Amino acid sequence: MKRQGILGLLVIMAIAIIAGCSSSGSNDGKLVIGIDDKFAPMGFRDDNNEIVGFDIDYAKAAAEKMGKEVTFLPIDWSAKESELNSGRIDMIWNGYTITDERKEKVLFTKPYLENSQVVVVLADSALSTLKDLAGKEVGLQSLSSAADALDANPIKAELKGVSEFTDNVLALTDLKSGRLDGVVIDEVVARYYISKEPETYKLMDESLAPEQYGIGIKKGNEDLLTELQKALDALSSDGTAAEISTKWFGENKVLN
Repeated sequence: MKRQGILGLLVIMAIAIIAGCSSSGSNDGKLVIGIDDKFAPMGFRDDNNEIVGFDIDYAKAAAEKMGKEVTFLPIDWSAKESELNSGRIDMIWNGYTITDERKEKVLFTKPYLENSQVVVVLADSALSTLKDLAGKEVGLQSLSSAADALDANPIKAELKGVSEFTDNVLALTDLKSGRLDGVVIDEVVARYYISKEPETYKLMDESLAPEQYGIGIKKGNEDLLTELQKALDALSSDGTAAEISTKWFGENKVLN
């Protein structure tokens, strides 16, 4: 084969490899969704190690509307935007809070669920207000909206210290063992764990900040965003979203 022909073949092969390695979610009939698999009840592993949760069921229903296959990929939540922008995942979908800072990095769907950042303490704790945390040690998930909410509150300067964890389960474990006085955490997650162990945990009377969940998509992929939002709107219209919400929360909490 002539040199020019070899070079041409190599160029074609390189293009094919690059195309094959890129995340084409909206084009190849498959969606890879990045999740935190310890974020109950939104997305977590059950007793059989199966990934379940509200967001899991919601994403499966949306993918069905879109005519796509869906795969859930547990990721390092502190690197979620990097995972999305690298093309390793097509969406961030697991209790992903909409913030102005994140809007600079990703595209968001319309909000689909209300949430707030709260503080969980031990059931027998005398702590009830944010001021009571002065001089105390609190924990939270690193690079989460819990950290943002705490940073924005004056009580942060009065704390003894803040310990960061890779997931909420580890933070709650340290609270249970007495190494922490409180854990800043998403309300939906807090209520799930309190329902499992009401004799162990409770919520403080005050919350830190209200927020909303959305689904994150790589900037520049407006077509996928439009397709997904259309599917979500259809799930609200036909009652599927309400059914999924009732299954996990006992009521319809999905925003329309």
